[in-house]
Amino acid sequence: MRIGIDCRTILNPEKGEGAGVGHYTYQLVRHLLKIDKKNIYFLFFDRLVQKKRLTKFRQKNVLIRFFPFNQYKKLIPADYMHFLVNAVISREELDVFHSPNLVMPSIYKGPSVVTVHDLSFYKFPETIPLQESRSLKKIIPNILKEADKIIAVSKATAKDLEEIFNLPRKKIKVIYHGLDQRFFRKRGLAEIKKIKKKYKISNNYLLFLGTFEPRKNIIRLIEAYERFRNGLIHSSISQKKDFFSKYQLVLAGAEGKNSKKIKEKIFKSRYRKDIILPGYIAADDLGRLFSGADLFVFSSLYEGFGLPIIEAMAKRVPVITSNVSSMPEVSQDAALLIDPYDVAQIAQAIYDVLTDKRLNKKLRDRGLKRAKNFKWEKCAKETLSIYKQLSKG
Repeated sequence: MRIGIDCRTILNPEKGEGAGVGHYTYQLVRHLLKIDKKNIYFLFFDRLVQKKRLTKFRQKNVLIRFFPFNQYKKLIPADYMHFLVNAVISREELDVFHSPNLVMPSIYKGPSVVTVHDLSFYKFPETIPLQESRSLKKIIPNILKEADKIIAVSKATAKDLEEIFNLPRKKIKVIYHGLDQRFFRKRGLAEIKKIKKKYKISNNYLLFLGTFEPRKNIIRLIEAYERFRNGLIHSSISQKKDFFSKYQLVLAGAEGKNSKKIKEKIFKSRYRKDIILPGYIAADDLGRLFSGADLFVFSSLYEGFGLPIIEAMAKRVPVITSNVSSMPEVSQDAALLIDPYDVAQIAQAIYDVLTDKRLNKKLRDRGLKRAKNFKWEKCAKETLSIYKQLSKG
């Protein structure tokens, strides 16, 4: 087979960095090339990518290709860019072309696969600019209609695809993300101490990880933290005065559309000195930051998958997450589920996990077991199976 994959979202192949789609594409390609030495892979990049970043992809059955004129794409009409991209893909006479980012030239007619990571631009359109939202709602239905196969990263996302776009279930295949094995590495106290110092964390801490945007529900999480710090919880045991004050809240992630409101909320909080904003966390620091946390709280309103959930579980950190969209599916019985709209319930859950030793241990043990189910090699094998199906068809 001649397999083409759009690799433009890979931001740093050397370390597998790059949020979301970039990380997925890097890991998928890396493991496809590991398990498949027979088929020919055409990896399509923009010319802006540095040549040294392509080293890991170079092997006998790999051909690197570049899309033209990327640096001028703002000056070239969108329809003409579609024509140029289509020309580059089509001349390779591929048996299948895979777009991991739900981007496909409108005129491409070869066998194709697209991966859908989430449908936040439909569920929460306020998270992206209005013009971009309108453009996506115009383009995406056609891409999904023309694709021969759609990979959904969860059953919840597959259900959204069926309901929103009226797609036949047989066209959709659910293939879960994998988990980088580095998350299972144990971290020593010295490493944890070093990472806390780097990000100016001076105490025990509750951790959140995600882009600062409305659907991540960070403002309600801050309110739940305030409620927890105020001791507004149900308990049959009287806690010492310093129990609640020893926990800081670390909100890690890149700034998004909700950043200003979140910072305003923190500024007005009486506990603002204990709410830490370390910003985007580099891949090398992520495992250590998880390892040092007493609890991971991921009370998002919507996720297509929810990768941070299993990353935390792999580090044996107890997880609290939402009872909506993909999160119950991904976490199963290994997390404490809450209503993300109920601030009091989030605060109570935080208290319960921190004080109930049996619950805490159960979540840690079940979480580690659950995280081991997500393997990139399995993701690659199932994806390769789709390529083979389309090639024969």
